[in-house]
Amino acid sequence: MYRLLRAPLRGITYTRWLHLLVPILIVSIWMFIEPAWPWMPALIVAPFGLIPWVRLAEGLQAQFLLTPHERDRNDGSISTTASTRWGDRWRTVAWLEARLVLAGVAMMPTVWAPVMTVELAIIAAGRSLGSDDVILPFVPPRWAAVLLLPVPLVLLFVMVVLLGEAVTAMAARLLGPSAAERLTALEARTEQLLERTRIARELHDSIGHALTVAVVQAGAARAAGDPEFTERALCAIEETGRAAMEDLDRVLKVLRESGQPPSQRPTLADADRLLESARASGAPVDAELCGPLEKLPGPVTREGYRILQEALTNVLRHSGPVPVRVRIEVAVGRLDLEVTNPLPAEAAPMTGRGSGLRGIRERAALLGGEAETGPYEGNWRVRARLPLERIR
Repeated sequence: MYRLLRAPLRGITYTRWLHLLVPILIVSIWMFIEPAWPWMPALIVAPFGLIPWVRLAEGLQAQFLLTPHERDRNDGSISTTASTRWGDRWRTVAWLEARLVLAGVAMMPTVWAPVMTVELAIIAAGRSLGSDDVILPFVPPRWAAVLLLPVPLVLLFVMVVLLGEAVTAMAARLLGPSAAERLTALEARTEQLLERTRIARELHDSIGHALTVAVVQAGAARAAGDPEFTERALCAIEETGRAAMEDLDRVLKVLRESGQPPSQRPTLADADRLLESARASGAPVDAELCGPLEKLPGPVTREGYRILQEALTNVLRHSGPVPVRVRIEVAVGRLDLEVTNPLPAEAAPMTGRGSGLRGIRERAALLGGEAETGPYEGNWRVRARLPLERIR
């Protein structure tokens, strides 16, 4: 009831009304050609539903006039793609026929209701109607005409609203996405969510690493009281901050859909930048890099870089500038990456349940590999194995 009362104030009421009346144009043109066969348009439009692009055109028109709030959405109730299967084509044929039927039903109150309102207004004004012009089922007295004056228009709006709801529901049924289109939309949505998750990890790893290095460097410089050490610490903070700003700028460009291609993301070939950053923070880093890191597949070398970055960040954040052993080896069919550091007695124990360590395991699993994080022989170890054969 509330929807009916609001109908005259809603723009969608009139766009749906227009959509209902559009097929009458075809009937009107045909009536000039052969008025004795008014049913012929139903036979003429049916074959057009078998043409693939007709479903696209009908879907665009229906979405624009029936569900304007769903425009620019991939998960709308009305599809805006051409027919790819015979099932979609036959549904389009049924849609075209149903549109003609609903157009005829909508046309009657659209024409008759305003005429009846005019006739009631004439009677209410005290004037008489010619017998040839009356379409009212009966000629009411003047007082009744005054009371009945708004009834035809009210009934017209009721019919328009109900028929608009009916044609929208019918469009969702006959022009709605097929099972294959729903699966495609679901895959696109999944890819979008995965991309957002990847961007969140990128920000966590890059910015988290930069902030950790800056905090550790600033604390060490203040405790040392050595101008030369302070100068080196400031240089390390500047370099790390600049790299983090580059990563942040790249991620923001991706969010604006104008980002750099994935090949320009940091790779294990840039591992020296991370190792030098950790050394500048006061952590003695013993690094062993074996194999052609520059020839690794793109996904492996990029995710390997982020795993190394998060592992070094955790060392500085939880253990401070302690000795770190890094081993990266390109073995047969896989990449081995291991970061080990001692756990000082006064350090807070790491549980392995942080978001960064969870991200390491998720990155490895995404490539079909595995990662382990936790205590190992009195040390804390992060070890990842990423397959190479299935990635190429």
